[in-house]
Amino acid sequence: MLMDLNDKKHPIEKNKKLINSIEFALTGLRTVVKDERNMRSHCFSAVLVIIIGFLFRLNQQEWLWILLCIFLMLVMEIINTIFENTVDMVTNKHFHPLGKKVKDMAAGAVLLTAGFSILVGMIIFIPKIYAVIVQLINK
Repeated sequence: MLMDLNDKKHPIEKNKKLINSIEFALTGLRTVVKDERNMRSHCFSAVLVIIIGFLFRLNQQEWLWILLCIFLMLVMEIINTIFENTVDMVTNKHFHPLGKKVKDMAAGAVLLTAGFSILVGMIIFIPKIYAVIVQLINK
């Protein structure tokens, strides 16, 4: 269903109330979590990493890197979903080579962010896991 710009029932005007903007943003977040399996996986992984971070008593610098990765990952998944939905809307869910390129590039951005996040996680957690193993062996 295409929106008609001349539709007088839904006038286009900028939202001037902060509370409405926040409500719309929260609706968007609920929508992406409800509709996107990958977003739910990212949220589950984020909670797991945060729990592990508390168990390993991460310092402030480590927390900053972990939280950066978590939020980058979530934001990239939202952006990827936006591109997928926009391409589907414009192409009416029919295959189009340019639409495929757009979707593939957005997915590539998510993949790069995931790779970065994994690398940061390895740099932070591998030495801590190694120290625990060494400590267990020396007991």
